[in-house]
Amino acid sequence: MTKKEWMDALIARHGKELHERFSSAVVAICGLGGLGSNIAIALARAGIGKLILIDFDRVDITNLHRQQYKAKQIGLYKTDALAENLLEIAPYTEIKTITVKITEDNFADILKDADIVCEAFDKAEAKAMLTNGVLSQLSHCYLIAASGMAGMDTPNTIKTRKITKRFYLCGDEVSDVADTIGLIAPRVMLCAAHQAHTVLRILAGEYEV
Repeated sequence: MTKKEWMDALIARHGKELHERFSSAVVAICGLGGLGSNIAIALARAGIGKLILIDFDRVDITNLHRQQYKAKQIGLYKTDALAENLLEIAPYTEIKTITVKITEDNFADILKDADIVCEAFDKAEAKAMLTNGVLSQLSHCYLIAASGMAGMDTPNTIKTRKITKRFYLCGDEVSDVADTIGLIAPRVMLCAAHQAHTVLRILAGEYEV
């Protein structure tokens, strides 16, 4: 498959104008677990031009029930493993991997080139740090965060809500890993799909009210 064949297929699906918006976009994904790995695959399939993949962790056997990795990738850095998988799916996506822990000191430099940032962390403290930092210091960025996707509750409570002009929140905003049986692949994937689709809607100029 040539690059032209790949691009022509995407144009046939989305139309030229929308394809150009997608293919010129830079999206950063902060955390490559159940949310982030699924977001990345959805966006690569949609033809997002550049993905910045950020995580410091390695693939573990406990990740495999909900994250987009393979058993043979156990022990690899998630950045490397996910980049490998994405290039099998969408070989002409530009991928930048950053294998570090995002902190208050480095997030602005790491995310400065992104049009949209997807927050896909596990810990509340990290979520709050990234949300506050992006909204206060990166005025050019949209932020799409997640809250609540654990347990066996109905999938119909997963939703997307516009908090401010540049801030969207996906999830049920209630469930917590500590209060349930934990994270189950379908609900995590649903939340990730909300985040990925919100990216595409923003790029298409379709905003939540």
